[in-house]
Amino acid sequence: MDWETDAQRLGTKVARPGSPWEAAVSETPRHVFVPRWFERDQEAGGRVVRDGAADPDAWLAAAYSDTTLVTRVGAVHADHAEPGTVVTSGVSTSSSTEPGLIVEMYRQADLVDGCRTLVTTGTGYGTALACHRLGAGMVTSVDVDPYLVEAAADRLSSIGLRPETAVCDLTQGPLPGEYDRIVSTVAVPRIPAAWLEALRPYGRLVTTITGTGLTLYADKTPDGGAVGRTSFEPASFMAARQGDDYEETVPAAVWDAAEHGGGDASVSRHLLVFVPEAWSIRSMLQLHTPGIEHRHRWYPDRSHTVWMAHADGSWVRAHAPGPREVATVYQGGPRRLWDPLEDILDRLNWVGELPVYGARVTITPDGDTTLTRGNWTARL
Repeated sequence: MDWETDAQRLGTKVARPGSPWEAAVSETPRHVFVPRWFERDQEAGGRVVRDGAADPDAWLAAAYSDTTLVTRVGAVHADHAEPGTVVTSGVSTSSSTEPGLIVEMYRQADLVDGCRTLVTTGTGYGTALACHRLGAGMVTSVDVDPYLVEAAADRLSSIGLRPETAVCDLTQGPLPGEYDRIVSTVAVPRIPAAWLEALRPYGRLVTTITGTGLTLYADKTPDGGAVGRTSFEPASFMAARQGDDYEETVPAAVWDAAEHGGGDASVSRHLLVFVPEAWSIRSMLQLHTPGIEHRHRWYPDRSHTVWMAHADGSWVRAHAPGPREVATVYQGGPRRLWDPLEDILDRLNWVGELPVYGARVTITPDGDTTLTRGNWTARL
């Protein structure tokens, strides 16, 4: 398959010309790591399994675009499903991350010659880029899923790369070695103490925080903690999981209450916003009230409704008669989830920005993490 031209075009797009990362992307056959993937199909009503070998042109177009290719939905991996299979429920649990985002994570990690580096596996494509930059002997790749580790190791070997691989829950540890860099392309709710234990003095960790658009980088300090910043560039990865699928967090009964319950009524001070589509708002709300899930629906008359729900039984239903009109809000359960969102929107309107990006990060040796910017403080 003639993939080199497509890979070179991708490398030019996502990395600085002449940089080691342009070379890594240009010389790595991404299609090898994604022989099958899921693609959204509105007519089919879900995600459809695509097989690269059956349509080489589509395979090349998908593999060498700067997009994330989902390879697993729920517990169903595309490698194990018949081409054309339609999956109508479940969320993405594994993917080949868009190359530009992988390069940005590695750039923030400051990967340089001689850095022994731990990365997360997924399809193995990100591992291949790290191996190209550092040499396979300097890279360890881990994942909680034994199949992903085995498949990635085989595909890496097929292109001459043999990094150390291991099945490991990196959120719990222990990690299989000591490292100068740890780069996680899965999101974590807090910094695992195991990372700090595995980092060498002045080593750097880079990750994203579950449910937010925050990328965090921090360097290990002599006391065993770390200090750093949140990036000004928003990014989001799938959350780390411990099993074959994510556990359901919000019971169906809470969603039913959100859909039909009466609750306490009020009128919002702001236009209706769907939180997951607003990076900084999403991050602020997650830091204030972790674990809120969101749904949104537009209607033919251009009215729309958002729902928010939490595992503790709290819920919100907010409906606006049009895109430029304020919403009527109904809240129920033990907490008022809408109130902190209103406060965040007040702050955004008053100041013009939210403090989550560019915040100082302080991590204690046991992983307790504090974000500060000006007079704003939040703890993970």
